[in-house]
Amino acid sequence: MYTFSSKLKIFSIVLIVLGILGVAYGFMTSQKSLDEVKEMIAHEEAGHHGASHDAETKAHVVAGVEDHSDNAHKANAHDALADTDHHAEAHHDDEHAEHVMHQIHNRPYAALYVAAFFFFMIALGALAFYGIQWAAQAGWSPVLFRVMEGITAYVLPGGLIVLAIAFVADSHLFVWLKEGITTEGHENYDALVAGKSDWLNKPWFFIRGLIFLGGWVLYRQFSRKFSIAQDNADINDNRNFKKTFRISAAFLVFYIYTESMMSWDWIMSVDPHWFSTLFGWYVFASMFVSGITVIAMITMYLKSKGHLPFVNDSHLHDLAKFMFAISIFWTYLWFSQFMLIWYSNIPEEVTYFVTRFQDYQLPFLGMVAMNFVFPLLLLMNSDYKRIPWFVVMAGIVILCGHYIDVFNMIMPATVGDRWYIGIPEIGSVMLFAGIFIFVVFTALTKAPLLAKGNPFIKESEHFHY
Repeated sequence: MYTFSSKLKIFSIVLIVLGILGVAYGFMTSQKSLDEVKEMIAHEEAGHHGASHDAETKAHVVAGVEDHSDNAHKANAHDALADTDHHAEAHHDDEHAEHVMHQIHNRPYAALYVAAFFFFMIALGALAFYGIQWAAQAGWSPVLFRVMEGITAYVLPGGLIVLAIAFVADSHLFVWLKEGITTEGHENYDALVAGKSDWLNKPWFFIRGLIFLGGWVLYRQFSRKFSIAQDNADINDNRNFKKTFRISAAFLVFYIYTESMMSWDWIMSVDPHWFSTLFGWYVFASMFVSGITVIAMITMYLKSKGHLPFVNDSHLHDLAKFMFAISIFWTYLWFSQFMLIWYSNIPEEVTYFVTRFQDYQLPFLGMVAMNFVFPLLLLMNSDYKRIPWFVVMAGIVILCGHYIDVFNMIMPATVGDRWYIGIPEIGSVMLFAGIFIFVVFTALTKAPLLAKGNPFIKESEHFHY
């Protein structure tokens, strides 16, 4: 039986405490008043006064304000026009400042949500990989089943945390929850959002979320129960194995539908004007490779501590192959989504990428390099896939890249160009990393690390590639 080491437990608790402090700091510093925001904007624009003045002059020329005819220089007309311009500019400045204030207020909620979803999707990706191994009756992977079961223990708390943040954040994350947005005649009315209100409404959003989460958790609980029961069954009694095989096949059908709907609800709906029919697969690839990467990293950690003696470099090689292959698959989906939307140039679709190229160019393109170029270079060589420290290095890059991927999905629609990775973001990652480590390694102590009753366990123990 595995024992949760006191050092690792203390480390996870320290992460949680530091994370809470970082998150609290983020919320405290984001509560800026409208006057403070105006002062901040004025300070930001002070260094660009010359450029702003030139742009304003050009705008007046285009609008026909600067007119060199005799009529344009009549005193009364000029004064009236100047007065109108002054009021319009003041109104525009107030609207802009209010918009920026909302973005600043949204930032700690968005940072918390990004980190919460990232660690949840690791567990959900591991659950999908676990289900595939059972449904395929794979012979190489049973020695890793307890590691997968430990990681998937986070699905329930992680999913509930994501839903809780969404409930509390409300319109800070999901603009379709803004007051009056579906009420015709209201100043916030949005016809497009109103047309989607049968699907995008708060009660139905959370009912769907609980249905998705309930199905995933039920599969995890029963598959874990049958897996442990198989260990205690007679050597020729494979009934629990067959039960897990059947429910795994059913789970994968349920999963592929609900994962797509979850990605629409929990991520794509932060920007309800935009949509992509490929988005469910894109999110799936991200969570799948992240889940496999964490399986590999925890396996290597446990083996370095003297556990999992039957795990050999061939198992590590196969995990690294999946990390490499799904990274390429993710890149294919990313490029397919980008190319088709960019080439068709439909305004309501292409704005998604325009925003990211304008305001998020570094994280957007950097994420592609981290999720494609680095795995390609680090894991293409077969020999490197058998070297633990090399796989760990590749895994760290992949996980950081997919955190930034989730960051790019959420932040542009919630904080706009007011983003940066600071204390709220780092604190949120530390908080959920601590919770994730605590939950996963506690779950690993609940059962032996070897699924000895699995019919394929001998094949898995002697697996060589």
